Amino acid sequence: MNRVLTLGRSLVLWLALPIVLLVVWWFDSAGSSSFYYPPLRTIVSALHREWLGHRIVDDVIPSLVRLLVGYLVAVAVGVALGVLVGLRRRVRLAAEPVLEFFRAVPPPVVVPVLLLVVGIGSTTKVVIIASGCIWPILLNTVQGVRGVDPVLTETARCYGLDGWARLRTLVLPAASPQIMAGARQGLSIAIILMVISEMMASTGGIGFTVVKFQRNFAMPEMWSGILVLGLIGIVLAMVYRLVERRLLAWYVGMRRLERGEG
Repeated sequence: MNRVLTLGRSLVLWLALPIVLLVVWWFDSAGSSSFYYPPLRTIVSALHREWLGHRIVDDVIPSLVRLLVGYLVAVAVGVALGVLVGLRRRVRLAAEPVLEFFRAVPPPVVVPVLLLVVGIGSTTKVVIIASGCIWPILLNTVQGVRGVDPVLTETARCYGLDGWARLRTLVLPAASPQIMAGARQGLSIAIILMVISEMMASTGGIGFTVVKFQRNFAMPEMWSGILVLGLIGIVLAMVYRLVERRLLAWYVGMRRLERGEG
């Protein structure tokens, strides 16, 4: 019962500010006659008309599939390379300048280059998403692997844990909080790159549709596309939080014990 009440309070707090902002936006824009700032009720009507029909299949679902594939590729490659770099000092010394270089390059800057090299198509968009969101995952994995308690490492060696067994039972669990932190950052970047890749040299997707509305001066429809992107971001954040709580249940419990919450 207490857990249900706690979850209920958390949900109310989580939704309170968005609801307040929407109410303020609704009343503030109610009497607007600006072409570029239409009333929220007009935007909601455009959202229902444009995005709850064929565009779900034609634009929204393909965008989400490309986002998911690119993100999962980045997670798999980023974690694998991060573990390798974190465990091997010589590899880390050799790779560090390259990693710092790519971390300093904003991901959207690489989009035109990848379009020229890889070409135009769904594969290109997946590559763009994966190539941009891999860096926070990789770098956080490196730091998490390097931060494993040396005492635990020596204890594992004393018990004969080596190779895959040590990686599975010690290194990955100990580094998982930072890996998940990097994955959260990567998800935000993936959404941004999904939109940017569809805005450039594309014939479909949410980003392409928003730009098309803007070029046709369909302002309510353009605003409705922005709302769709925001709603997708909220849903993905909620799903990620559920996955994170499941994977890091032991870590959350340990932190609660440290704070004396029982």
